[in-house]
Amino acid sequence: MLLTFTKELVSWMRGHESSVFSISVHASGKYAITTSSDTAQLWDLDTFQRKRKLNIRQSVGIQKVFFLPLSNTILSCFKDNSIFAWECDTLFCKYQLPAPPESSSILYKVFAVTRDGRILAAGGKSNHLHLWCLEARQLFRIIQMPTKVRAIRHLEFLPDSFDAGSNQVLGVLSQDGIMRFINIQTCKLLFEIGSLDEGISSSAISPHGRYIASIMENGSLNIYSVQALTQEINKPPPPLVKVIEDLPKNKLSSSDLKMKVTSGRVQQPAKSRESKMQTRILKQDLTGDFESKKNELPDGLNKKRLQILLKGYGEYPTKYSTLIDKGTHVAFLNLQKKYPIKSRKLLRVLQRTLSALAHWSVIFSDTPYLPLLAFPFVKLFQNNQLICFEVIATLIINWCQHWFEYFPNPPINILSMIENVLAFHDKELLQHFIDHDITSQLYAWPLLETVFSEVLTREEWLKLFDNIFSNHPSFLLMTVVAYNICSRTPLLSCNLKDDFEFFFHHRNNLDINVVIRQVYHLMETTPTDIHPDSMLNVFVALTKGQYPVFNQYPKFIVDYQTQERERIRNDELDYLRERQTVEDMQAKVDQQRVEDEAWYQKQELLRKAEETRREMLLQEEEKMIQQRQRLAAVKRELKVKEMHLQDAARRRFLKLQQDQQEMELRRLDDEIGRKVYMRDREIAATARDLEMRQLELESQKRLYEKNLTENQEAVAKEMRADADAYRRKVDLEEHMFHKLIEAGETQSQKTQKVIKENLAKAEQACLNTDWQIQSLHKQKCDDLQRNKCYQEVAKLLRENRRKEIEIINAMVEEEAKKWKEAEGKEFRLRSAKKASALSDASRKWFLKQEINAAVEHAENPCHKEEPRFQNEQDSSCLPRTSQLNDSSEMDPSTQISLNRRAVEWDTTGQNLIKKVRNLRQRLTARARHRCQTPHLLAA
Repeated sequence: MLLTFTKELVSWMRGHESSVFSISVHASGKYAITTSSDTAQLWDLDTFQRKRKLNIRQSVGIQKVFFLPLSNTILSCFKDNSIFAWECDTLFCKYQLPAPPESSSILYKVFAVTRDGRILAAGGKSNHLHLWCLEARQLFRIIQMPTKVRAIRHLEFLPDSFDAGSNQVLGVLSQDGIMRFINIQTCKLLFEIGSLDEGISSSAISPHGRYIASIMENGSLNIYSVQALTQEINKPPPPLVKVIEDLPKNKLSSSDLKMKVTSGRVQQPAKSRESKMQTRILKQDLTGDFESKKNELPDGLNKKRLQILLKGYGEYPTKYSTLIDKGTHVAFLNLQKKYPIKSRKLLRVLQRTLSALAHWSVIFSDTPYLPLLAFPFVKLFQNNQLICFEVIATLIINWCQHWFEYFPNPPINILSMIENVLAFHDKELLQHFIDHDITSQLYAWPLLETVFSEVLTREEWLKLFDNIFSNHPSFLLMTVVAYNICSRTPLLSCNLKDDFEFFFHHRNNLDINVVIRQVYHLMETTPTDIHPDSMLNVFVALTKGQYPVFNQYPKFIVDYQTQERERIRNDELDYLRERQTVEDMQAKVDQQRVEDEAWYQKQELLRKAEETRREMLLQEEEKMIQQRQRLAAVKRELKVKEMHLQDAARRRFLKLQQDQQEMELRRLDDEIGRKVYMRDREIAATARDLEMRQLELESQKRLYEKNLTENQEAVAKEMRADADAYRRKVDLEEHMFHKLIEAGETQSQKTQKVIKENLAKAEQACLNTDWQIQSLHKQKCDDLQRNKCYQEVAKLLRENRRKEIEIINAMVEEEAKKWKEAEGKEFRLRSAKKASALSDASRKWFLKQEINAAVEHAENPCHKEEPRFQNEQDSSCLPRTSQLNDSSEMDPSTQISLNRRAVEWDTTGQNLIKKVRNLRQRLTARARHRCQTPHLLAA
């Protein structure tokens, strides 16, 4: 998309695979639809992004997709005559137009919509035009165009500023290049533009309907004014009664245009295209008589009356239309090969004229010089083929009398007349021709058959034929004699036959006025016995209605030539068919031979390639065997190295694991010592700070609880780390054991691997639950059981590998058992966690009670301690406000309770340290036992 004023590329919207032939823009300018033969796409012109894409089946193509004016509806027309209406925003199908009736069913090609979007016009390869009412969604009118219209190429409504968008005038461009404008309500032809000679290729109407731009078939661009075209239509109606007055015959006025009287009013027929385009000139012609006299034809028929006749009846006289409708004659199908003419229009007119002459009389299809005779007239009257044909026909009937009596030879009788006249007026020149064996077929016939067009310029030729057509038909023969006499000097100097031929086929330095004066002189001085006018008839005009029958030729010769030519043509066609058959057979034989040679060459190449591939395959196999041997040796070395590395890595890993466990135990000891030290400090600080306010006491209590939680999390983290180390150790052992088993396994390795992995996962779950429950005894039993299981499995594998299926089933059962055992242990673990949580809550409650008791004792040492129950609430253990505020005195019982709790904390700390040390010793012993187990398995 380009900006029109800067000519810069704004966006490149891609998406179509085939060429786009239609673009429709929404009235708001926000959306656009591009259409190709296989798809239609909806674009957002603000972002230049594609919103939707209409895909169809390949068998049903898109004809056109466009927006309806002044609405939010999209109309899609397909090649199967189906028409759908869609909502632009939601793309919801609003409706579908029904199928047209079968009596007037056509394939729609072109469409047009009125400005208000209510009427849709559709047409195609037919002279029928369908009008659809989009509001009622039905076909309300079928307009039949004139019979000359066989197909409709373009439709467009003519806008009008005063019809509120309901356009009534429709422009219809048909296949003949004429665009006809009709009223869709009255179905009347209003006016038309274009003609058969200047056909319209495409046309467009301005938005306000003032101008029509048309691209003509010859490449020119014509701009038409609608106001000038509709000048006669928009005139007010004439009066009901009109007086017709007689006018002089030599004057032409507007009253010569015939009026068609209908009921009530007198209507004026539409003027021709020329009269519409040249309005001013026609007004001048109506007042003068010069142009009328110039255009007058026999019996008072002039050019303007011919135009009125053409407009009223749609065609010229029936006979000429019949000759034209017969098409191109077979004798002139290849006219362009013999007479190459640059102008295609001139060649087409010449071909039509010659064909009409051949259809008029059979002899003209065999007349070789007819194109030379007709060409100057065709070039002169190329824009009016009727006049051209009738002028040539008149020339043949009057000035070509007796030319065809000796057909197919030149007219010897006519040439003899010329030779007699020449002998009478210039014996010396004739004797010179005789001496050099130059006959009248050389010095007279070339001038006649070309009607002097080769030896004269356009102006000279026109001047000559003005005199020829104004005199007796013998004037043409006298012109030949006068041309030779006036050129006697150069002719007497010629001695070669080629020079004479060149002279009578090329232009010469000769004054045409002198020739014309000489002709008139010969017409007057020639004796009557040799004068051609005594043997030629006077001028006879063409008959009315039908052209005269031309049969002044030897019919039997023409018929014989026609038959012979037909026979020769049939023989030639048979020969061409046979030759084509032979050529096809020869081509097939050659193609077969080429294919056979190519096949043999291909087979030879394939054989050589196969031998080469076999040699290469043998070499590759040898190389592969050597590589396999080297690879096996490398594998053995790598296996040995891997075993050593695994053993070293295992030992290094076990040593690292043992060091880490010892470090963790030392860190645990330090942490416990630090905790004991902090506890002592806290107890001492608590004893010293009992006089502090309740807020400070609660803050100290929260700090103590936080530290206690951190201690518990640290212990749990250490235990989790210990469990992870134990699980990694077990995984390593499992991996080593699987490597030992996989060394001797066959195709069932994958199944055993999956089952063993599942078994290892189940055992790992058991180990995790055992570690979390902190049952060292269960861990040892599990290790012994697993060691025993490993030994049994290894023994079974060595003894009988054929019982793999039974072992697999046993392992599956063992897996299920382990999973069940893990679930039971998981349940016990959850029970233990619940019990531990209850114990923690009880211990926390107990500590709170003891701290409160210690505080009370510190405040009132002499107070007697009251008995407490285990189910006492936390709120009862809190010190009273009065006791906390009284910092000067301490209860003796509180001091005694505080001392007792301090002793209990010391005892609890020592027991915890002992338990940790015992746990470290057991873990160390277990690690040593694990280090010895793989060596036993490897042995």
